[in-house]
Amino acid sequence: RGELDLTSRPELLPHRMASQPKVQGVNVRDVPAPDFVVAFATHLKRTGKVELPPWADLVKTGVYKELAPYDPDWYYVRMASLARKVYLRKGSGVGQFKRAYGGTLRRGTCPPHHGDASGSVIRSCLKNLEGLGFIEKDTKGGRRITSTGQRELDRVATELGTSGRS
Repeated sequence: RGELDLTSRPELLPHRMASQPKVQGVNVRDVPAPDFVVAFATHLKRTGKVELPPWADLVKTGVYKELAPYDPDWYYVRMASLARKVYLRKGSGVGQFKRAYGGTLRRGTCPPHHGDASGSVIRSCLKNLEGLGFIEKDTKGGRRITSTGQRELDRVATELGTSGRS
């Protein structure tokens, strides 16, 4: 069993200790995913360090899609989403991301099945993030976040978290 942790139960602390505010940082886990992805995509676009591939306006994002994305900034959004996923779960590889970003493959009169997302798009985004120094290849397979990447993602999350509180 362990000792009772009084910091997790402020009602058990003496009055003068309970009234002091606890200072905590905001990280990627603390902010809603859609808000963070949009904020980080905007950050990536604003920095101007990301090179868009020449095929970005023509490519579909998966075999189950009929058209290319309508959003002209879709590549930045995908990069931001991938960076968040690598931050939350290290060791994730292209195959796992293909399944995560996949969708329903409609096959006409046959029953629908799962269709994977484009591995080329995911690899391109991951290589761009590696070029920025945000992620790196893990020795055990997959990708992991670097200290630079964690600092950058946490900085964007902190800006988003502090603007949401006030």
